[in-house]
Amino acid sequence: MKISDKKTVLRINAKNIRKSLPMDVVSSKLVSKIRQTFEYVNAKHVMLFYPTKYEVNLLDLLEDTSKNFYFPRVNGCELQVCPYSLGDELNKSSFNILEPCSNPVNAKILDLIIVPALMADNSGYRLGYGGGFYDKFLSEIRFDVKTICAIPKELFVEKLPHDDFDIPVNNVIKG
Repeated sequence: MKISDKKTVLRINAKNIRKSLPMDVVSSKLVSKIRQTFEYVNAKHVMLFYPTKYEVNLLDLLEDTSKNFYFPRVNGCELQVCPYSLGDELNKSSFNILEPCSNPVNAKILDLIIVPALMADNSGYRLGYGGGFYDKFLSEIRFDVKTICAIPKELFVEKLPHDDFDIPVNNVIKG
């Protein structure tokens, strides 16, 4: 079986597992764990993602007023980094994800990127949604930004199949 076929099967399974989890409880636990990490404590500029249904919701981090937050916005086949503060306007993207309306900034401002995933493994490889947006973004920015993936412990595995273009994260946090 090809890697892409294995990933497709894993995506389906992960989405089904997520639907059965108490995501509000899992999300709250993950927010607490993120707040204790070295990467988060020392970051001033943090990129989050706006959660979809059944996805980990880390929006409580926005209450941390000592940080500047950013959300990604898809522009063609790339991610833009857009400032976000509680209450700012958001628009639905073509992927049905809420994105900021603010003007993009240079990604080099970021200290930490919290990367979404369906699953993650011991080596920091993550199973995304298949678009490759984050892998492309992380490979292009090439500067010393820390990366975290926060997932339910039920979606953490020993080893995921990965391609040469997949970029592992620095830290996987399980909740």
